[in-house]
Amino acid sequence: MASVLEDPALQHHFKGHKDAVTSIDFSPDSKQLASSAADAFVMVWNFKPQSRAFRFIGHKEPVLSVQFSPAGNLLASAAKDRTVRLWTPNIKGESTILKAHTAAVRSVDFSRDGQSIITASDDKSIKAWSVHHQRFLYSLSQHTNWVRCAKFSPDGRLITSCSDDKTVRIWDTSNRVCINTFMDYKGHSNYVMFNPSGTCVACAGADSTVKVWDIRMNKLLQHYQVHSAGVNCLSFHPSGNYLLSASNDGTMKILDLLEGRLLYTLHGHQGPVLSVAFSRDGRQFASGGTDAQVLVWRTNFDKFNNREIVKLQQKRLCPEAPPHLNDIFPRSSHLHTSTEHSIQINPMFEVADTQTFHPAIVDVKNKRSSKQEQDYDSDQRNDHMHHRSLSPSTNKKHGHTRRPLTDEQTVPHPSLTSTLEHILDQLCVLTQTVSILEHRLTLTEDKLKECLENQQKMSPRASDTE
Repeated sequence: MASVLEDPALQHHFKGHKDAVTSIDFSPDSKQLASSAADAFVMVWNFKPQSRAFRFIGHKEPVLSVQFSPAGNLLASAAKDRTVRLWTPNIKGESTILKAHTAAVRSVDFSRDGQSIITASDDKSIKAWSVHHQRFLYSLSQHTNWVRCAKFSPDGRLITSCSDDKTVRIWDTSNRVCINTFMDYKGHSNYVMFNPSGTCVACAGADSTVKVWDIRMNKLLQHYQVHSAGVNCLSFHPSGNYLLSASNDGTMKILDLLEGRLLYTLHGHQGPVLSVAFSRDGRQFASGGTDAQVLVWRTNFDKFNNREIVKLQQKRLCPEAPPHLNDIFPRSSHLHTSTEHSIQINPMFEVADTQTFHPAIVDVKNKRSSKQEQDYDSDQRNDHMHHRSLSPSTNKKHGHTRRPLTDEQTVPHPSLTSTLEHILDQLCVLTQTVSILEHRLTLTEDKLKECLENQQKMSPRASDTE
């Protein structure tokens, strides 16, 4: 067992979404996980056992991206309904609508200081917004096709974006101009992000490749072809030494960037994996896929240094030596192929320390008293948007479309909420204690049964010898 302590392990998985999970993000304190899905909902999961999950209702079409603010007091979501919402991630669920684009909004990203967000859209543009004033700042529009993703650099001075026009662009936020373009003639990238030091950009290719570009040297640094289908999402470990990828081939891969090798191949989802994310402290990572499940994993391997992991893997797999050991900045890009050895981890075929949570889900609907949301609804009607499935009730006097008020919209008194949560926690502890006692009783009964069977087997032999 000591030789595999560095392996990632499935911790638990959450079930609650009704359609493909498109995006996930850990809260800054790693106590919550947000997810968005094609079911048009945003959900916030709590890691405390038996705690409730919040389902935020407001978007009219599939939600494609979700992210916590650096302080954790806001949650941004972007959807196909052309809007971005800023939520307060609690039971009140208050949200502000930013009518962001003229087409589907595919990604949203907070700056490191939390003062602004950028959005990427099928209208071929990237837009920046002030979070505090909730107003539009500027637009970047040199892409010639859908913009799949846009991310701030760690210092907020740069933006990277990828588009169906097969380019990855680097933008200067102060001058608001494109300062560099990486062209890939084989296919477009689905996702792009800076490494923690801001020196490199990683791209998830629709052609099943993962590429790392050095923006200082303006060259391809590493090229991994370890997936057998398109790559949908990437996430850097906070150390910058590892890169996690999600693919339509149903697997996740963990790449060791210092050694330039594939470390782990992770299974668990039934179908394409659409999103992955490391927690801010790097101790966990999560994944979401078309199976509507959210899996949460313990990282484990980050407790070891890279050389120790490579030594352990060489003992277990006997692979060939790394192609460029400790060569972080090779003179030319090195292609890493799927023939490279990796540790295969499939918790579905192992006895894993895992819990499947079907938590109680609290629906949180935004109070539709905001003039901004009423204006948005009016614009949607004027544009003949099809929202008949919502079955709204019409207030003829004011001409506004409103949802009927439900019991779920009423917010309980804070003291009552606190008391109920305390009771739930105590019940959770009691439930777990009973479960442990039942488990131990079952083991004791099995052991006793085994002893009796052995005694019965030995009794005839004793009589025979006599």
